[in-house]
Amino acid sequence: MSQNTILITGASGQLGTVLTEKLQEKHGVVNVIATDLRDNPNFVGTFEKLDATDFDAIKEIVLKYKVTQIYHLAAILSANGEKYPLSTWDINMKTFFNILEVSRLHNVEKVFFPSSIAVFGDNIDRIDTAQSSNLTPSTVYGISKVAGENWSKYYFEKYGLDVRSIRYPGVIGYQSLPGGGTTDYAVEIFHKAIKNENYECFLSNSTTLPMIYMEDVIRATIDLMDAPKKAITIRTSYNLAGFSFNPAQLTKAIQKVYPDFQVTYNPDFRQKIADSWPMSIDDSDARKDWNWEPKYTIDSMTIDMIENLKIKFSEEHLAV
Repeated sequence: MSQNTILITGASGQLGTVLTEKLQEKHGVVNVIATDLRDNPNFVGTFEKLDATDFDAIKEIVLKYKVTQIYHLAAILSANGEKYPLSTWDINMKTFFNILEVSRLHNVEKVFFPSSIAVFGDNIDRIDTAQSSNLTPSTVYGISKVAGENWSKYYFEKYGLDVRSIRYPGVIGYQSLPGGGTTDYAVEIFHKAIKNENYECFLSNSTTLPMIYMEDVIRATIDLMDAPKKAITIRTSYNLAGFSFNPAQLTKAIQKVYPDFQVTYNPDFRQKIADSWPMSIDDSDARKDWNWEPKYTIDSMTIDMIENLKIKFSEEHLAV
């Protein structure tokens, strides 16, 4: 069994829920320490309530469990972040600085920092957006991610801390509800379809964005962390691509299973955010450095989402 002890912040979120389970499978349940701001009484394994803005609290957990790797997922996302920009900046940056400093001072070997396509602004080539494109984001979430990428590189170059990062596209998964991002429609739409309800989308029908299925996200994250140190050439954050589509295309994929499903469109403030993001991503560095390749297409993802959500809803109905 693994000699690593893994700490995950934000473990109860959309990504953290799934990543925690996969890391438990890989490293052993006893070697994964899940944390979040709120208690999780139903959690199977080791769970610690943690406010990641508290440096001493993070330090205490790292020393208590002799943590060797940290996956820092705690953050306020793009859409929610625009409602509270200053607190979003404070929380996103303070938590990451705490992780970096605790790791530097207490021999944590690797840190994972999730970045996002939110780092890009509207002065880019939106088709096959390059790794080295300008980073002038339009949201405070994106600004915090750009800063985090640069601090990741700084800590690697100045202190030798092995920080690794991925710029996630929109993440689609059946395991939990989304957490306040601009691409949330691509999860919400499935929940409506399963319930035989129509959906009102907050983006226009032609808004094409890069997306990725949860299973590919988790595999990419773990593969990056497992890659040899010498293979990692990007010390800010790697571009990552799954597939790109717009709400109309996703609706058509869902209608292959639910022919009567209908979507109306009522764009809100998230439309402006989406219009500043890439439409597709060039992830050739990730493919070259650590052999990244997505497995899911929009059609295979749609089938898998529907099948698993039907099981999930059936189980929830039986539990009531």
